[in-house]
Amino acid sequence: MNPLSDRTRLIASATQRGRGRRPVNPPVERASTMLSDKTASMRDETLGPVYGLEGTGTAHALRHALADLERAADVFLVPSGLAAITVPILALTRPGDEVLTTDALYGPSRRFLTRHMAARGVTTRFHPAGADARQVAEMITDRTKLILIESPASLTFEMLDVPALATAARARSVLTVMDNTWGAGLAFRPLAHGVDVSAQAVTKYVSGHSDLLMGSMAVDAPAIRRAVADAIEDMGWHVSPDDASLALRGLRTMTLRMAEQARSALLVAAWLQARPEVSRVLYPPLTGSVGHALWKRDFTGASALMGVVMRGGNTQDAQAFLDALSLFGLGYSWGGFESLITHETGQMDWRKQKPDLEGELIRIHVGLEDPADLIADLEVGLTAWRTQQDSNLQHPA
Repeated sequence: MNPLSDRTRLIASATQRGRGRRPVNPPVERASTMLSDKTASMRDETLGPVYGLEGTGTAHALRHALADLERAADVFLVPSGLAAITVPILALTRPGDEVLTTDALYGPSRRFLTRHMAARGVTTRFHPAGADARQVAEMITDRTKLILIESPASLTFEMLDVPALATAARARSVLTVMDNTWGAGLAFRPLAHGVDVSAQAVTKYVSGHSDLLMGSMAVDAPAIRRAVADAIEDMGWHVSPDDASLALRGLRTMTLRMAEQARSALLVAAWLQARPEVSRVLYPPLTGSVGHALWKRDFTGASALMGVVMRGGNTQDAQAFLDALSLFGLGYSWGGFESLITHETGQMDWRKQKPDLEGELIRIHVGLEDPADLIADLEVGLTAWRTQQDSNLQHPA
């Protein structure tokens, strides 16, 4: 029999035979206390979880399904996507170590490194967002313990040659953790490219319905697996069985949703790129966009998240643009069924090297709405952008 496609694999585990009569979906087990028949067996983990903190059947079913998705030996669950980044950093570094990462790092991850980890003796160096794998590897020092990778990078979508960087890091005994939320373990599989830990926000595409918070970490190496498991145990992280059930439900349809949203996103990106109000669209699947060659080489699909650099403008113009829209929600996060839009120019102030942007930076997530309707809505927003710019010229501050 030929290998199953991802679309089939994510469903096949639900219909697998040989387990007797049962529901398609595992029942939601809510439990804190687990009972044993004999005193001698109370700590026997081969009989199942000793305490509810270890996760009941629903969470374990999700872990197994995600491990199959990521082609990993194991997957661990934590209560948020941010925790999926912080746990391996905590587990794999010690005082005196250094983390090397991109200047375009996701804001909360950056805050964790510069505030929490710095106070505990772990320093962080930021490489330029546009650096290639060779340049990043050249920044490795004797103190560098871990490289935290984002590709595409947050907000400005720079791409890294992940296989080359992972190879260089491994040759220097440096560990790699990748925030793979954009690739979702489906469009890109970090472990297959040499990365040590693949982290993602299950909140996004796995869930797909904007109704839960969760993160996952996929690992292979036994030593890393043990370190991550110990960190989770020591900190008492846990995900609720209800959230695990919702995430498992979303996982079954992720291939269809992600592919459809990526098709729509490419249409929207191409339309925006042709607009006179737009300087450029930051979306690796778009021909001519940042990182397109690496995306085409390494990825098998795409997220529907992109950046849009406007031609000039200011905060008032951006607010007029966003406020005129009716189909795009004004909200953070992404990966759900709905389209979202945010104004992100202010976040560039966090960076050590501000990117050279021609104007205001807008972030767009394309949902499952009809792309023609989304484009019509964006047309209304761009009209408001132009109107506000004309008003600025007539009534300068």
